[in-house]
Amino acid sequence: MTWQTAAKADLAGWLSGFIPDLPTPFNHRGEIDADAFGRLCERQIAAGATALVVGETAGESATLEPAERAQLVRITADVARKRVRIIAGAGSNATGHAVTLARAVEAAGADAVMSVVPYYNKPMPQGTAAHFRAVAAATTLPVILHDIPSRTVNGLADETLLELAASPRFVGLRDGSGDVARLARLRSRLPATFRMLTGDDASSLAWLATGGDGCISVVTNVAPDLYVAVHRHFREGRLYQARELHQRLVPLATLLEREHPAALKFALALLGFMQPATRLPIVQLNGSAKAEVSQAMAELADEYLAAAH
Repeated sequence: MTWQTAAKADLAGWLSGFIPDLPTPFNHRGEIDADAFGRLCERQIAAGATALVVGETAGESATLEPAERAQLVRITADVARKRVRIIAGAGSNATGHAVTLARAVEAAGADAVMSVVPYYNKPMPQGTAAHFRAVAAATTLPVILHDIPSRTVNGLADETLLELAASPRFVGLRDGSGDVARLARLRSRLPATFRMLTGDDASSLAWLATGGDGCISVVTNVAPDLYVAVHRHFREGRLYQARELHQRLVPLATLLEREHPAALKFALALLGFMQPATRLPIVQLNGSAKAEVSQAMAELADEYLAAAH
């Protein structure tokens, strides 16, 4: 059995829980900081992540060249040594470009492709479905759909999702809408093997409680051990403990979402893992925003993050 075949066969094991959406560290020349990125990968693997998302929203995907996306996958593969799955962002609002990206990350060693709803163009539902089918046809990897209406304007319609999920080529959804009611509405109509993950940290516990499979998370970059603990408590029926830990993360999650990914990079810089450098049009945080993030970090640091630095 090939590595890719094994990955598809074991979706319930690796496409669940809390999966970090990793930022892309840049050095003073604006290039990818391979050493810093490798450290971020290893930290998440050590904390128990089952998969890593690279070159996606937190990774400033819109500013990455195709070769840089492939570079991120190769760095991750070198660090992971098949201990975790690699989910590579390969989305674009141009179908031909999305196809090129999907092929590039597969050749670099990714285990799955994450493809976002085409933005700006506002395609009709049939066009969105045709876009995703073209991406799936260009790669042998499983495809995870990404619906984030706040960034794409155009959302993934329920009926389009159900139509695509009927194909084994599409294995899951990253839902960035924060609409837990959508999960309740669709769960019973989707194939049992189709993974439903939220991209919204603040509502991630409610998502799990409604039958979701996990969260592709920003905050787990900052506090991976705490996120793993939330998931473990929930799965083992300790709902009070899960809720208490999750509530401690919500203020930071809210701040990180407000200026994403600049706030995440600043938080990780405070912990000593990377430089806070971003690529235009994203700029670094101003003084007041830095103070807010620093305060939220301080409220977690004594109890949970002392060992992370």
